[in-house]
Amino acid sequence: MNRPTRHYPAVLSFLALLLSISGCALPPLGDRTESLSVPSKKTADTRLGRAIAPLALAHPGESGIVLLKNAHDAFAARALLAEAAEVTLDVQYYIWQYDITGTMLLDVLYRAAERGVRVRLLLDDNGISGLDGALAALDTHPNIEVRLFNPFVVRSPKWIGYVTSFSRLNHRMHNKSFTADNQATIIGGRNIADEYFGAGQGALFADLDVLAIGPVVSELSDDFDRYWSSASAYPAAVILPQAGEQDLAQVVETARACNDRSEASRYVCAVADSEFLKNLLEGNLGFTWAPVSMVSDDPRKVLGKKPKNGLMSRQLAEAMGSPEHSIILVSPYFIPTKAGVELFRNLERQGVHVRVLTNSLEANDVAMVHAGYAKYRKPLLEAGVQLFELRKLPGEEPVERQLQGNLIGSSSSSLHAKTFAVDGKRLFVGSFNFDPRSVHINTELGFVIESPELAQAVEDHFEEKARVTAYEVVLDEAGHLQWIERNGEEEIRHSHDPGTGPVKRMLVSLFSFLPIEHLL
Repeated sequence: MNRPTRHYPAVLSFLALLLSISGCALPPLGDRTESLSVPSKKTADTRLGRAIAPLALAHPGESGIVLLKNAHDAFAARALLAEAAEVTLDVQYYIWQYDITGTMLLDVLYRAAERGVRVRLLLDDNGISGLDGALAALDTHPNIEVRLFNPFVVRSPKWIGYVTSFSRLNHRMHNKSFTADNQATIIGGRNIADEYFGAGQGALFADLDVLAIGPVVSELSDDFDRYWSSASAYPAAVILPQAGEQDLAQVVETARACNDRSEASRYVCAVADSEFLKNLLEGNLGFTWAPVSMVSDDPRKVLGKKPKNGLMSRQLAEAMGSPEHSIILVSPYFIPTKAGVELFRNLERQGVHVRVLTNSLEANDVAMVHAGYAKYRKPLLEAGVQLFELRKLPGEEPVERQLQGNLIGSSSSSLHAKTFAVDGKRLFVGSFNFDPRSVHINTELGFVIESPELAQAVEDHFEEKARVTAYEVVLDEAGHLQWIERNGEEEIRHSHDPGTGPVKRMLVSLFSFLPIEHLL
């Protein structure tokens, strides 16, 4: 009997599609224009330069730091820095969504370009869903240049790229920075999307950024140039569909309409009511001055080239030094691996107390990552680590109240801050998660701040808030995991991940057996 053949054409068509896609190579970079950051000396006579110069002169060798914990402040700071810029804006992000805050900040960049400011926008191509048309249109502006980092050749559906080029596309640029006139910069954990600034109906990612002025800004600008001119940064014009003047006009019209939406009103008001720029220009922002060093991966990391001195994880270890008595670690995606557990065990034996805050299963937005972490809870506790998991509290409060979230979290929040403090002396803030992906796969960026004042503030805040906003995970007398929930004087003990159903817990348990830890 002859075998049925009616499915063969579909299979052959699919194979032909894969073969045609695999033949689609990235375009050459030979015609790419070159540009460099404008030296801070040449922007010294800008509004920002004139305001910052006397402060920097009074603190030679140090950089000024302000923590941006509040979601409204973090949004307003970016918008107002762009409004203050007179020469350049260099902007680099992993995720930029075409939602309320993403649209508003694209409009801010456009308005700066209209004033004659040179705008360089470098975005990882994995996190710009729905933005191809808008970015292509903005790229036609004479003062805006858009580049996509490690781009997908096939634009829709993008996932096809993973079938043919997984080894390349699995590596992403996780860096985040927003720099105006090479005088002031914002770096940290926040991407550009509503959930990172408390807008919309999704999770509020409790997060932490820093605003910096002083010599570390020039370090960061040099690093931006390194990424901008890297072999993975492609001009938008050679990747995205062609756009014209009418497309740019449509993007501008969309942004204006977005600003008029009721959902955007709290952000329009946040910028209008903010004293941020006024205080910055008048020298009254309240900077903490300290030695600050930038740590960053070499962009060649995404190409599989890992020079030892170009890995951020190595730089970070050297910059943080050897802990003597305490480590506070805050990481949303925390996968210590066996090596990390052994490191913490040795530190505890040496008298270094390690405390960790990460997301609980109910608050984690990536269950697969939680599975990678969950299997290390018991070994960590046996090693002496004190472990806290952020609770997802009932989201009944008004949005305005939720927006007061900080690095410990708030109602209906998911932890996204990446920071740790050592010995109450040194503090790291940046994009780096304590997981294999940050160490080996993605590129990362951050600041090491030698400030006892800021490091101790983080430790004190952790001590004050962790027990009331997070579950403390402990082992009972039989060696089983328990989650302690504290509500005022009341203490509740849970025998499994609180706030979750059996199906979700079962899936996480199954995921934990998959051999994918190196990808998480």
